[in-house]
Amino acid sequence: MSDLVSGLRPAKRPCSSCPYRKDVPSGVWAEHEYRKLPEYDLPAWAQPVGVFMCHQNDGRLCAGWLGCHDPHHLISLRMGFESIDPSAFKYQSPDPLFATGKEAMRHGLREIEAPGKRAVRVIQKLARRLGIG
Repeated sequence: MSDLVSGLRPAKRPCSSCPYRKDVPSGVWAEHEYRKLPEYDLPAWAQPVGVFMCHQNDGRLCAGWLGCHDPHHLISLRMGFESIDPSAFKYQSPDPLFATGKEAMRHGLREIEAPGKRAVRVIQKLARRLGIG
């Protein structure tokens, strides 16, 4: 058996700007990004079929997405449209996450029009990392 892990897998923990993390300030991401989150609260047959990738564009599954939602109920993982590493189905976040995508969305949108100082610092850090601005 190969030592290489095959397929998409999450990071060990949600990134420091993950919209599912309770400790990330409100208003970091664009409104349309927050509005995607509750779609994965729906029954499997009504969910988007694409996997939710990390916003850091690092090629990994969003660890917050897996930690918030039961991976066994995520249609995109169950259908295997992408090559998914089996570890994704056992993922548990070491960081506090919102219980649902809807809760995460509500938090994120609360200060979308006027992000606070912490959110601005996170936005600036992201912009540098992603080479924006």
